[in-house]
Amino acid sequence: MTFPRTLADLSTAELGSGYQAGDFSPGEVLDAVAERIAACEPTINALWHEDLAAARSRAEESGARWRSGQPRGALDGVPVTIKENIARKGVAMPSGHAAGDPQPADHDAPITERLEEAGAIIVGSTVMPDWGMLSSGVSSRHGITRSPLDPALTTGGSSSGAGAAAAAGYGPIHIGSDIGGSIRLPGTWLGLATLKPSFGRIPLDAPYLGRCAGPLARTVDDLRAAMTVIGRPDARDYSQLPPYSGDYRVPDFSVSGLRVAVHTEAGCGMPTDPEVAAAVDAAAQRFADAGAQVTRIAPFMSEELLVDVDRFWRVRSWVDYHGLDIEDQRRILPYVARWCTAGADVPGAELLRCYQSIQTMRQATVAATEPFDLVLSPVAPVAAFPAEWPMPFNDPDQPMGHISFTVPYNMSEQPAASVNAGYTADGRTVGLQLAGRRFDDAGVLAAAEWFERSAEIAAPERTVG
Repeated sequence: MTFPRTLADLSTAELGSGYQAGDFSPGEVLDAVAERIAACEPTINALWHEDLAAARSRAEESGARWRSGQPRGALDGVPVTIKENIARKGVAMPSGHAAGDPQPADHDAPITERLEEAGAIIVGSTVMPDWGMLSSGVSSRHGITRSPLDPALTTGGSSSGAGAAAAAGYGPIHIGSDIGGSIRLPGTWLGLATLKPSFGRIPLDAPYLGRCAGPLARTVDDLRAAMTVIGRPDARDYSQLPPYSGDYRVPDFSVSGLRVAVHTEAGCGMPTDPEVAAAVDAAAQRFADAGAQVTRIAPFMSEELLVDVDRFWRVRSWVDYHGLDIEDQRRILPYVARWCTAGADVPGAELLRCYQSIQTMRQATVAATEPFDLVLSPVAPVAAFPAEWPMPFNDPDQPMGHISFTVPYNMSEQPAASVNAGYTADGRTVGLQLAGRRFDDAGVLAAAEWFERSAEIAAPERTVG
């Protein structure tokens, strides 16, 4: 089922052109987004906090700037959303769970500040699962977030609301966060373009090992537009990279001569569905046909590395869970409570060994990928699963066997993008992950955009909205 394209579905570039020409105003675009939210939200449940009243005031201000010929930049008047764990002054940050009475944040995160300075219109904060420790849209506070492509299916997570908002058309740009795949997993299961940037490229006010923030969108060009605004340094992030002065473009980019690696088995975790592997292999062949030097590489992850990072996170979440009173512990999603309780009795020496194992993962990832400009792989080994499932394997006693392709690049701090690479026989989307060397966010975006344009894979159709 196909729905009419409205102003809510326009890209950042299309919005800017329309504003400049006077074809429509930021207020009219916001009205279209509000209509889309009203139509979709009862089903997909993407938003934690809606800001349409304040957004209308900002849209009027943006419209005045465009009429006077003085816009603040490409994002002026562009509707965006921000994941609930990214601070916005006056908006509570419950981290997806039902425990406690979360109070409004007393500050804006760097990302929030940069977007508002650029004139972007923040229409709301998007939901996430409990503590962000699920790869789905299942939350003890928010309930179930569903795919706009098929409400029976997952959005992926933990940037579940961001992914749903992007796929539904709540504007062109949506900001999520990712510590093991939480931006790219919604990308593969919703047919989106996404970027987990180099660690430290987008400043956070609460940095943590492997954690990045990044954009989710329907096109790579919208990812780039977001990065030019939020990919700026801020002293509050003590892990920040040196300033980047470019526009995240690679002049005269060519695939010909690129050294490209490809692998469709991670070496651990869930086995790769043959349909997923076939989509990645077809993408690799497209690069080869365009002149890239494509090499198939062996897996560089191991089951031990996957188990160790999973155990490390269980201990971290156990600390949060243990700090709650008994009534609040009962409010945590049972799946997450069961998962993190396995971290309760991990001795300090074992926790340190797990941390050292993460460094081994980093070392192995860099060593395996260093000879190449780009590494192609699945984002996840399987296609989208039922929306009600917290994880694709639905068993809290198992390690996270679906992040074997994504988590290495969080720990190695390398950029990794995703784009839609095709569909399974039953119509579910399959994402291609494109990882590059650390700091080469522009190169990764260029390669992702080249594939997006050359492959011309039809955009997924919404069944909601």
